[in-house]
Amino acid sequence: MCLGLPGQVVEIADADSHLAVAEISGVRRVVNIGLLVGDDGGVAIGDWVLIHVGFAMAKIDEDEARHALAFIEELGSVYDELAPFGESG
Repeated sequence: MCLGLPGQVVEIADADSHLAVAEISGVRRVVNIGLLVGDDGGVAIGDWVLIHVGFAMAKIDEDEARHALAFIEELGSVYDELAPFGESG
């Protein structure tokens, strides 16, 4: 299964190399936006993108990003509840 994480672009770090800084749940990471350069004007500060293994794969709207983040947080809390059942002791 592949999981893309929504992140908001907060800085264009190197336009020539297609690198931007995106914030994902409070953590900032450098991501490659090269795959989106030709899409509807490219990527700008404030845009939300779906990130997979360091690459922005698609632009998404803020509502979609918020729903995805809420779902991912919910998955994490379910995992935290189930984790003790998988521990051997």
